[in-house]
Amino acid sequence: MRLVRRLLTNHPLVNILFGVVLVMGFLAYQSMPREQDPEINFNWVNITTVLAGASAADVEELVTSPLEDAIRNVQDIKFVSSNTREGVSNILVRFREISPRIFDKRINDLRRELQTKANDELPDEAEEPVIVEFTTSNGFPTALVVVAGQADDEKLREEARLVKEDLERISGVDRVQSFGLHDPELHVSFDPAALAARGLTALDVADSLGRAFKDTFAGKADVADEEWLIRVEGTTADPEELAAFQLAPGLDRKRRIALDSVATVQRAREEPAQLVSFNGRPAVSLSVTKIGYTNTLDLVDRLNAYIVERNETLAGSGIDLFLADDQTVQTREAISIMQRNAMLGLFLVLCVCWLFLGWRIATMVTLGIAFSIAGTLWVLSVTGNTLNVSVLLGIVIVLGMLVDDAVVVVEAVYYRMQRGAAGLEAAID
Repeated sequence: MRLVRRLLTNHPLVNILFGVVLVMGFLAYQSMPREQDPEINFNWVNITTVLAGASAADVEELVTSPLEDAIRNVQDIKFVSSNTREGVSNILVRFREISPRIFDKRINDLRRELQTKANDELPDEAEEPVIVEFTTSNGFPTALVVVAGQADDEKLREEARLVKEDLERISGVDRVQSFGLHDPELHVSFDPAALAARGLTALDVADSLGRAFKDTFAGKADVADEEWLIRVEGTTADPEELAAFQLAPGLDRKRRIALDSVATVQRAREEPAQLVSFNGRPAVSLSVTKIGYTNTLDLVDRLNAYIVERNETLAGSGIDLFLADDQTVQTREAISIMQRNAMLGLFLVLCVCWLFLGWRIATMVTLGIAFSIAGTLWVLSVTGNTLNVSVLLGIVIVLGMLVDDAVVVVEAVYYRMQRGAAGLEAAID
């Protein structure tokens, strides 16, 4: 009671506090990231590992099983589900309902165990496991950017790769997943008759190329006070260089046969797993997901600005960029509806209170509601929340509770004042 009396009698402190809360609430409202749904971590993790060219049984034995053994060493896992197909291993890990801090620790433990297992047991041809956490931010794409061209050629794919790299550098973008962007390859088509005439088999050609064209660890080198790892790159993008490769048939290491004498080397693309078209034109689609707690509306504005700028650069080339799927349309509409409802509700409260209780009570009630909402927005901003549909819906619903409390308290003060009590005593009572 003494604290309440001191607050009510210290007018400068109360006025300053009231003004600070209103200003900070307004600034928080302007700066809070906008998105449709609140940031939620589902405690799901997907692990994808690629072993190109391997059968489903080989992927299961060489990749999936060792990784599942590594996952067993991580605590707080509810269950593990794996899906293996030709060339790809997918493992879905579901953690228990744990706090965000502990979940981050478990994710670090998972990464460490998988990295150790990948270095020790996975085949050299297997790619590094890709670990993706499922949240409301990265579980669903924020936007879909389409690169459409006149023909399904390498020019379209080269431009799509450049666009993908540019999008990944935009602030707020977590990752960009491509569809229809088939990687370039060098295809070796051998002649069976030419191989047989030289005493070679298709397996000899494959083994020779596999041994020669691969990245190799070549030791370490001490440079000044630093230790450098030496790695020899064994890949090439030049078909002529590959065609000049010398095969060594059987055990005869002195006998050399040029690859182009038994096979044809040409540029090609990997076999497409999916095809993309846009308005009847060949295309590559780029699915963009955002980093958590990023302002979705600002991110899409940056994407639109990039698309406009890039289209100006590509004018006349036959390649165009489109924002095909903008998930912020629903977000903008939902937030706009909630904002209008909140303002309309506050206005109606003021009108009804003024009509039945007088303008003084109406003013006090309105100030109390504004103070409560401003304080709420300030606290939400400080605690790292976003301005989403759930937050605005809560504010709209709670307006009725705030009105009830404010009207009851103010009316009780006036009731006591009308019966002779002093203003301070009536307020404290």
